[in-house]
Amino acid sequence: RVNLLIPMLAHASEIRQTLALVEQAQRDLDQRGQAYGSVRLGAMIEIPAAALTLRLFLKYFDFLSIGTNDLIQYTLAIDRADESVAHLYDPLHPAVLKLVADTIAECQRQGKGVSVCGEMAGDVTMTRLLLGMGLRSFSMHPSQVLAVKQQILRSDTVKLKAWAQQVLDAEDPAQLIG
Repeated sequence: RVNLLIPMLAHASEIRQTLALVEQAQRDLDQRGQAYGSVRLGAMIEIPAAALTLRLFLKYFDFLSIGTNDLIQYTLAIDRADESVAHLYDPLHPAVLKLVADTIAECQRQGKGVSVCGEMAGDVTMTRLLLGMGLRSFSMHPSQVLAVKQQILRSDTVKLKAWAQQVLDAEDPAQLIG
């Protein structure tokens, strides 16, 4: 089975175009008599517009992946490569956390898979918070897997849920992360 993850979508027209192209590829394979398996379609949630229109995405896609690097950058209007403003790049900004938490919660409500990728997924200081938000699928660089796995194994997700809500409600969430 193939999982196809589509990046950088923001508009319904882009979703329709993507789906049409996948269908065209399947028709082309059918015409050539080439076999292919089932394809699950996923979308990256890495633009605030996508995070704010989740129901549209969940209507058409089987799963979502939250691309935290771009989502943070675009939410905060920060170019992380620009040294003069890079210090403002903040994964714990309340707006970023709300977009991530809302995406995870809506996927859960609709029974759709969701993962987090990017630096946030491999940052052990964020693991407990993401678990408390309900995340169960992390995508990270292989060098980060062991440390994140150890943090997951030490975590009680029931207790983390209430704590994560406190972090989400905080004016300065960084004060509660430790």
